[in-house]
Amino acid sequence: MKTALVLGAGGFIGSHLVKRLKAEGLFVRGADLKHPEFGASAADEFIIGDLREQDVVRTVYDRRFDEVYQLAADMGGAGYIFTGEHDADIMHNSASINLNIADAANKLGVGALFYSSSACMYPAYNQLDPGNPNCEESSAYPAEPDSEYGWEKLFSERLYLSYARNYGMKVHIARYHNIFGPEGTWQGGKEKAPAAVCRKIAMTQSGGDVEVWGDGLQTRSFLYIDECVEGTLRLTRSDKTGPYNIGSDEMVTISGLVDMVSDVAAKPVGKRFVPGPTGVRGRNSDNRLIEAELGWRPSEPLRDGLAKTYAWIEAQVLAQDKV
Repeated sequence: MKTALVLGAGGFIGSHLVKRLKAEGLFVRGADLKHPEFGASAADEFIIGDLREQDVVRTVYDRRFDEVYQLAADMGGAGYIFTGEHDADIMHNSASINLNIADAANKLGVGALFYSSSACMYPAYNQLDPGNPNCEESSAYPAEPDSEYGWEKLFSERLYLSYARNYGMKVHIARYHNIFGPEGTWQGGKEKAPAAVCRKIAMTQSGGDVEVWGDGLQTRSFLYIDECVEGTLRLTRSDKTGPYNIGSDEMVTISGLVDMVSDVAAKPVGKRFVPGPTGVRGRNSDNRLIEAELGWRPSEPLRDGLAKTYAWIEAQVLAQDKV
């Protein structure tokens, strides 16, 4: 039986990845600071521990695994990573985890190691035009990420590439672009834009207003969780290293995202534009490289994913209201 280790298995993407690996018949060990928030993990074993600590990593990573998925990080949405209030924690926590995991994988061996980087590592100067951002993989340098979160992701990409170059470790790196879907964080400050918009509309009466940070003209693309897992497995089981973008190229303004969720919910709402952290003006996944080299591209329209996500978040809001 093939074995997999999922680090960050208590998080949104990690918990969905564990389900997919188990459905394929792998033995899966998960590890995180916490269990998944919205249900039991499907992992065969789940170890609660702080991966910043070397002793914990030695317990979690105690033998060679066929596949290791390194998703563990200190992260969140714009309200967390762009305020500047959490920069030191983000840098220290995530870098510590990656240094520990790279060392353990090198010492104990790994069939394939996947690292989840982020589109936040792309230079801010290439994302000033909301209608024409440049997020081609080759555009990463000269480096100028728009946040310390992005700088740490760039550092860790180079860390794993160094281990691949110096020690022959089989490494695969993806730059995720705004992954969303059911069972993701939807309140509390770490939620991503689709979840935040779904929550606001679910909690607003028809005809009411929802807050939008900035002018709403900033652009993004959003990838549904099932598509993300499929792209991740394709890359990890290939002979390609990357980095590759894993995202959707269906770009939308944040104002347009509100309109789309409003339509999905059949609930007309107004918008109240307020000051808030917005990140870069434009960002969209450039999928040409991964499609050419791996034959992968997302297939589901944004609206379909939003419909499933809104239904789930609306149910969470209603259940909370009953408590």
